[in-house]
Amino acid sequence: MSSSERRRGVGVAANAMDRFIDGIEWVAAAFIGIVAIDIFVSVLLRYLFNASIPDSYDFGRLLLGILIFWGIAATSYRGGHITVDLIWAAASQRGKRIIDVFATLVLLFVVTVQTAMLFDKVRSTRADHVLTYDLHLPTWPFFAVAWAGDVSAVILIAIRTWRLVFHPEKLAAEPIARAPE
Repeated sequence: MSSSERRRGVGVAANAMDRFIDGIEWVAAAFIGIVAIDIFVSVLLRYLFNASIPDSYDFGRLLLGILIFWGIAATSYRGGHITVDLIWAAASQRGKRIIDVFATLVLLFVVTVQTAMLFDKVRSTRADHVLTYDLHLPTWPFFAVAWAGDVSAVILIAIRTWRLVFHPEKLAAEPIARAPE
């Protein structure tokens, strides 16, 4: 059994959960690529051809919002975001686990409230018929995709909380490089 299998767990449920987690990370990565392409093409058209994509500002702003929420989803499970851990570093193993569970529960609460508020934004944007400036496209689908990223973050934080409480070994960091056997 490989270290990845030992860390993540074996079986259909564990594999499906890990595939879901990996899928969220791939979606976040895809949105990074979409935003980069949008910026590159916009700058290229503006400076080389003195032209612009209709609604490029609106698309850029809306895509950046999507990227932010899917990025939150991608970092929520792995715990790879910036942390300040002076107290955590000085704590015992049991204390570290308590701090991790508490912090993850607080994060779960905050992101759940944020998700509810973002859903309200999706609903109100759709009800108000907010459109882009040039092409008059509805903006609510962009907000809905961002909201889906936030929902994914809530699910991933819930999975992380479950694993922190019941299976902390599944969250152990994988080695960066394996030594030859």
